[in-house]
Amino acid sequence: MHRDDLHSHTVPPTDRGWALVLHGGAGGRVEELTLEVRGSYTEGLTRAYTAGADVLAAGGSALDAVCAAVEQLEDDPLFNAGRGAALTAAGTAELDACVMTGDGRAGAITACRHARNPVRAARRVMEDTPAVLLVAPTEARLLDWELATVPPEYFLTPARQQQLRNVQARTLEASRHGTVGAVALDSSGRLAAATSTGGMVNQNEGRVGDTPIVGAGTYARNGVVAVSCTGEGEAFIKGVVAHDVAARMRYLEQPLPDAVASTVEQELTRHGAMGGLIAVGADGCITVAHNSPAMFSAYHDGDRLVTHT
Repeated sequence: MHRDDLHSHTVPPTDRGWALVLHGGAGGRVEELTLEVRGSYTEGLTRAYTAGADVLAAGGSALDAVCAAVEQLEDDPLFNAGRGAALTAAGTAELDACVMTGDGRAGAITACRHARNPVRAARRVMEDTPAVLLVAPTEARLLDWELATVPPEYFLTPARQQQLRNVQARTLEASRHGTVGAVALDSSGRLAAATSTGGMVNQNEGRVGDTPIVGAGTYARNGVVAVSCTGEGEAFIKGVVAHDVAARMRYLEQPLPDAVASTVEQELTRHGAMGGLIAVGADGCITVAHNSPAMFSAYHDGDRLVTHT
C-alpha cells in the first residue's frame, strides 16, 4: 500500500468561529450498505453532529460539544460504541472511552460494563479523579458520579450477537475498525477530542485498543490540533498515531493535511494496517483521512453538512 491508498478530505477554516467533525468508524466498502441502512447511518451521524454543533453555536465549550456528539453515537445501536458495541469472544461487552482537552487534561475508562455512556465516565475520570485511566469502573462508582447505569445485557443487541456467531463460525471476517469519535474547536479557541468503542468483535476479554490510550487513539493540544482515531488499535498504539499528527505540526511545522497524510503513511500503511482519523487544527481547518475502503464521518464544509457512509 502507498499514499495513493489514502482517502482524505480537508475543509479550510470557515467564518463560523468554531469547527466540529466526527466519525463513526472505518471499515468495509460502502457498496456493502443497502440504501436503507446507508440512510440510517446518515441519520445517526446527522443527529450526533447536530448535538455537538448546537453546543458550539451557543458559545459552549469544545469538551461539551464532543461529549454531546459521541453520546448520540453511543446511544445508536448501528455504531460500535455504547448500545451497539461489538462483543468479546465470551459474548460480553467491554467498553472503552477517552476524552482530552487542549489544556492537557485527559480521562479514560476501559473494560466498562455498566455506564450507558462511556464517554461520560471518561469525562468524570478527568474531572473528578487524579487518574487518567481507570479499568472497569464499578456500578457504585458510576452512581457516585451521578451517571446513568445499565445492566450489561443492555449492550447485547441481536445484531451484534449474530455478528459474533458468524465470526466464530468463520462465515464472516472479524471487523477491526469500529469506533466513534469527535473533535472540536470552540469560539474561545479551545480544542477537545473524545473517542468511544466496543473494541473488535470476538476479541479476547481484557483486550485494550487505542481508544483509551492518550496519544494513540485520542489527543488534543490547544494551539495545535485535536485528533480522534479509528482502526486497527494495536497499530495506532505502536505508532502513537494521534500524538504523531500533533508532533509533526508542532516540531516540523507541517500543515494539518500533510501531517495527517504523513502519519497515516508512516505509521499505518507502511505496516499494512488500516484505519483513519479526524482532526481539527487550531485555525479551524478540518481533515478526515483513512486508508481503509470506507469511513463514516460528518462535518460542515461551510455551505452544508457533509456525511460519508
